[in-house]
Amino acid sequence: MQLDATDRQLIDLYQRDLPVCDRPFLEVSRQLGITEEEVIGRLQLLQDHQVVSRVGPVFEHSRAGASLLAAVAAPEQQLDLVAARINRAPGVNHNYAREHTYNLWFVMTAPDETVLEERLDELEQQLRLPMLRLPMVQGYHIDLGFEIDWEALP
Repeated sequence: MQLDATDRQLIDLYQRDLPVCDRPFLEVSRQLGITEEEVIGRLQLLQDHQVVSRVGPVFEHSRAGASLLAAVAAPEQQLDLVAARINRAPGVNHNYAREHTYNLWFVMTAPDETVLEERLDELEQQLRLPMLRLPMVQGYHIDLGFEIDWEALP
């Protein structure tokens, strides 16, 4: 996919500070001098061609409720079945396989700590597998935006 000047500007401007409002892509379109529909279409194409992997907010999770990183030790032959069951649990995201005794890792979220613990307990009972619970002790901000040297790219 060949990126034009507008694609590059869209990527450069909105790795950070996407407007927080009812219609953020309309605000973006005004700054770029194109239509809201064109912004949405360009972002979809950028995702379809794997130029960007995700368009969405990143926020301080502790302000939105409770969350926890967890892992289960699933038998290798049941990995897909266990992963599918985990994915159906309320509040689960970021479920992925790892090469470890605890081979399925996921993040579960909930409105508060009580609901989070209830959800984890219920899932653990359903799975009948050991679950490792890893609450965050120290948070770190990782800035996922970066400067792109467009001139250096082919």
